[in-house]
Amino acid sequence: MKTCSILPDTTLGDDVALAAENMEAILASPSYSLAQHDRLLMDRPETRGVRMLLELHKPELAFQEHRIHSTVIVFGGTQIVERGAAQRRLTEARRAAQGNPDSPRLKRDVERAEKLLSRSRYYDAAREFARLVSIDNQCDDARDFVIVTGGGPGIMEAANRGAFDVGCQSIGLNIKLPAEQQPNPFITPDLCFQFKYFALRKFHFILRAAAVVLFPGGFGTLDEMFETLTLRQTHRMQPVPIILFGREYWSKIIDFRQMAEEGVISDDHLDLFSWAETPEEAWQQIVDFHNAKPKG
Repeated sequence: MKTCSILPDTTLGDDVALAAENMEAILASPSYSLAQHDRLLMDRPETRGVRMLLELHKPELAFQEHRIHSTVIVFGGTQIVERGAAQRRLTEARRAAQGNPDSPRLKRDVERAEKLLSRSRYYDAAREFARLVSIDNQCDDARDFVIVTGGGPGIMEAANRGAFDVGCQSIGLNIKLPAEQQPNPFITPDLCFQFKYFALRKFHFILRAAAVVLFPGGFGTLDEMFETLTLRQTHRMQPVPIILFGREYWSKIIDFRQMAEEGVISDDHLDLFSWAETPEEAWQQIVDFHNAKPKG
């Protein structure tokens, strides 16, 4: 059995010194700090529920304060950048390949850079789309159709930038990743959030969504697309237009019609999404959808 150690007999001066030393330890102990200021406590696995609750409430309070009533989600690839940046990347790839013409990897880098340069038109389209959506819908007491992205580079940057171009607000829902990820510089500062939990980030994407527009992208974009389609398929989210921007790209990546032919989805599920080729067409689909919705 453990016993407490007994302090040796001390003089009054020694007792005061020991008490003062112990007081310093008390005040420095994490147990004495307020619970919300105790970082060690907040990082414990047992307080995960508290952290998740905070991630739920923090953006919600900001959206209420900014009177954001509805949002338009824009998803798309991080590698699709504006034309100047894409051209510089291609120039660098070609220079590297010229230095080692027998390298299959460097040749592949050139081919990929050429593809991405051709896709830079989608950066411009996402930027123009966000301008159209934002410019007429943030003047009332309740802001509608506020652009929301994942807060990163590429198509996300383009969409936030489009709202920024016309002096309007936009949202960035960034995520904490193993590799450093900085938010793009065009998000409204008070509406840029960093998440730890993907589930709560997805919740805030969907909660106020009035439309989802998916530009060409990779795994992350596909993840968001299929999750949104599944939520609509199962009636677990509100009806919204789900627009795939750039039929030429998406038709090569996914054969939706063949999925129906194979019987794994129904023909009706092909109506869960539509196509758009221009920013104006995508925005008009959203306007028509909401004008046609029953009021109240």
